[in-house]
Parts: sequence; structure tokens; C-alpha cells
Amino acid sequence: MSVLDLDAATTAAVERAIDALAGHRVAVLTGAGLSTDSGIPDYRGKGAPVRTPMTAQEFLADDASRRRYWVGSHLGWRTFAAASPNQGHRALADLEKAGIATGVITQNVDGLHVRAGSRRVVELHGTMRRVSCLHCGQVFDRRDLAVRIERDNPWITVPENVELGPDGDVTPGASDGFIIPDCSVCGGMLKPEVVFFGEYIPLEKFREAEQLLRSSNALLIVGSSLVVNSGIRLLDRARRRRLPVVIVNRGETRGDKRATVKIDAGASEVLTVLGDALAAV
Repeated sequence: MSVLDLDAATTAAVERAIDALAGHRVAVLTGAGLSTDSGIPDYRGKGAPVRTPMTAQEFLADDASRRRYWVGSHLGWRTFAAASPNQGHRALADLEKAGIATGVITQNVDGLHVRAGSRRVVELHGTMRRVSCLHCGQVFDRRDLAVRIERDNPWITVPENVELGPDGDVTPGASDGFIIPDCSVCGGMLKPEVVFFGEYIPLEKFREAEQLLRSSNALLIVGSSLVVNSGIRLLDRARRRRLPVVIVNRGETRGDKRATVKIDAGASEVLTVLGDALAAV
């Protein structure tokens, strides 16, 4: 794809973005809007259903909440596992290989940046790839745990047996009878290595993101509405240093007024054009 394949307004914005980022070492921050082209829903965009995400407190409180969480989480993980990196993920990996991007800070837990070949990836909200025991600390590969879940709950593999709500959560009663996986080492409670709603991003993880930004002199934000405070905090740090900031996102974001350039368009097509242009500079 070339810049000529985009509409006039997007073409003009992309050209401004190329000028803003050319010659810079670029830190990249990504959100759910980048993974929609891989078939993973973005529940924050315009028109998205109202969400009632489970909090960490609810998860820890009782078996009923954990059963509900694990059913929805397992089905969500299967969607992630079946998804493939899209052109946008690959374009960012290529920018890193070319020495233009310093790495990717992502709010996504789908692991697609790693699978696309990005080498320096800071997963702010954790990853669905691993599950850990809250008692003994044993870590499990999510693929191995999925085998256990489907062995103990074979009905979960039949789509019509589980109805998902419009926000990706399971509907009432869908988790009845589900056998919750426990730690095969000590029998303790398992939790995916993701940051739940109501939890804080681990301090060391945010510091890793800050370090990546400090080693850069431009910031590219892709597919994030910046509703989550971690993204706004990184944007604020970039603006305090007077770094050029380019935002690529369909619809408004909380950072539009602070961006050097805002491109209101799809992530994959813009990154493909942007990546080719920056590599050629």
C-alpha cells in the first residue's frame, strides 16, 4: 500500500506524521485498536457495548465469580490463540529491525507483537500467555492449562453451550458447573498474569515503559483511545520533553489536543504506509 491509496485527508495527515517522525528514534504505544484487524474485538471504541469488567476483588472473593471469569477468559484466550499478527504488528516489528522504533509498549494482552517479531515489548497490562499460582508462585503456560480446562469441562468446547454477552463476558448461568483449575503443585488459586480492572500496573513494568520512552525522541500511539491512565501518563512525559507525538486511532482519543499529528484512520493501513516511508527516509 502507498500513501496514494488513502483518502485525501488521511494522506495529508500521514505526510505530516512522516515529517514529524523522520530521523527520530520512535517509542510506540499500542492499544486494542491495533488488534481489531486480527479479529480481536475492541470493547472501548465508539458504539461498543457497556462493559462491567470483573475486578480483582470480585475474582478473589468467591468461587462463583471465579467460575464466571474462567469461562469467559478461556473463550477469550481461544480467540487470542487463533488470531494472527496483522500488517500493523508486522510493520512495527520491521521498524524496530530497521532501528527506527526503539520498541513497543502495549496495553494489549494478546501477545501478537511478540509473535509478529517485535523484540522489545513492554506488556503494561500483562499477558494471557501465562497463569501463576497466588500461593506458591508456580507459573503455567496457558496452552497447558487450556488442555486441563477442556478435559475437566468438555462441554465448553461446544459453542452453543456457552453464550457470550455483547461485551465478551459470559451470560448468567453460563458458568454453572464449571470446574475451576487449581495449581497442580500446591492446589492454590490460579490467576492469569494480567492486570485486572481495579489493579495497578506493577511499578517495575511502568518504569520499564518509561525507560523505553526515555531512550526515544518521538512517540507514536496506535489504536488506543487513551482512556487508561497509563497511556496518558506516557503521553504527558513525552510532551514535557517536547517530543513529537503522532496518534493513529479511529475516533477521538483523550490525547488528540496534545498530539503533533492525529490520524483518524485504521491502524494497519496507516502503519504499513508510515513504516515504508520512514524506512526509506
